[in-house]
Amino acid sequence: MKRLTSLLTTTVLTATAACFADDLRLGIIGLDTSHVIAFTKVLNDPKTKDHVAGAKVVAAFKGGSPDIESSASRVEGFTKDLSEKFGVKIYDSIEEMCKNVDAVLLESVDGRPHLKQARPVIKAGKPLFIDKPMAASLRDALEIFALARKAKVPVFSASSLRYGKATQEVRNGSVGKVLSADSSSPVNLEPHHPELFWYGIHGVESLFTVMGAGCETVKRGTTADGRIEVTGTWAGGRTGIFREGTKGKGGKPYGGTAKGEKGEAPVGTSDGYAPLLVEIMKFFKTGVSPVPEQETIEILAFMEASDESKKLGGKPVKIADIIARAKK
Repeated sequence: MKRLTSLLTTTVLTATAACFADDLRLGIIGLDTSHVIAFTKVLNDPKTKDHVAGAKVVAAFKGGSPDIESSASRVEGFTKDLSEKFGVKIYDSIEEMCKNVDAVLLESVDGRPHLKQARPVIKAGKPLFIDKPMAASLRDALEIFALARKAKVPVFSASSLRYGKATQEVRNGSVGKVLSADSSSPVNLEPHHPELFWYGIHGVESLFTVMGAGCETVKRGTTADGRIEVTGTWAGGRTGIFREGTKGKGGKPYGGTAKGEKGEAPVGTSDGYAPLLVEIMKFFKTGVSPVPEQETIEILAFMEASDESKKLGGKPVKIADIIARAKK
């Protein structure tokens, strides 16, 4: 019996290795962000610094949002670079692209079309990574998760800031249980998105990476020098604060501190895209999301609650109420 079990185990491991012996073929949706070039270079070029092996970008769908200048003005340039420098084939539809790839990176800089763009990928049964923001609303994100669960298609979303080395050390217990934390990132506003969705999400993601899920209330205010300051209260009285990062000479746009049972440590800094891509490759090959669904939902709810609190003059808003409203 032991010999049979050993033989079966060896067979399964050999089959699994064979499935992943060749590079995965990746497709990109949305050629309107610098991420598409940065990701493709790290994945496709073995000579590049921090090269991540295991997959290559081979296909793409342009996308783009005509009512956002920073999207519309960059699509053609990034399309040309992908096509000419990396040999990526451009498809006229997401459906056609999905027929020729193993997994998909949804990179559209605008969160509004993410639900529409995710639908054909999920229908095609392709593992899907969605770059920040997962959607332009919590409601759309919940719908994406629901569609993915029903179709049994793995999906996850994250900012690259989640995988900064210092932040991951804290998440993995370097200071014990985190009792309080603060984080910061720039907040570049975009009128079609809630205040923190466009860029503030980087700092919010860092905050949740070390605090985890369990945020109960959110209060939006400002610092003494007029920067955005959002305070979240977690179960057990723990506190997490997001602040708009300072700019200019001597400023600190990204950063923060986590205080735990065994001391404190810096968090919220970036180590580039490679650590995120390593996690994406693991996800594509295992089908297991490295980020709990509830944590991503609370990140979006935190940002929507901040907007609601701002409208209410800084009154605390319950995360549960925001999630319940989105589910309706």
